[in-house]
Amino acid sequence: MHLSNESLIVIVIVGIVAGWLAGNIVRDGGFGLIGDLIVGIIGAFIGDWLLPQLRIHLGTGMVALIVNATLGAIVLLVILRLISGGAAVDGVLVWAVVERLGVRY
Repeated sequence: MHLSNESLIVIVIVGIVAGWLAGNIVRDGGFGLIGDLIVGIIGAFIGDWLLPQLRIHLGTGMVALIVNATLGAIVLLVILRLISGGAAVDGVLVWAVVERLGVRY
């Protein structure tokens, strides 16, 4: 699989926007640039798996990608909130994932 530079830019933009939107919807704020990017990209994977399972097809294009990734990111944040015992999801959980993955920031 070959990803062009344009594809990587789209992935980053969609990830940042989706993570920021999900952060604002679920907890009244984003997680910072890197945190939003990680939440959005993981959310995109969740959305790409979950929506077809529910027989929901959003179509093609940038807006569909952002909506798909945002819905997946919301699911991710709700799951993180449930795991944390109902406490508000904050940047600590996201940064724990970042550190576990070994990402330098």
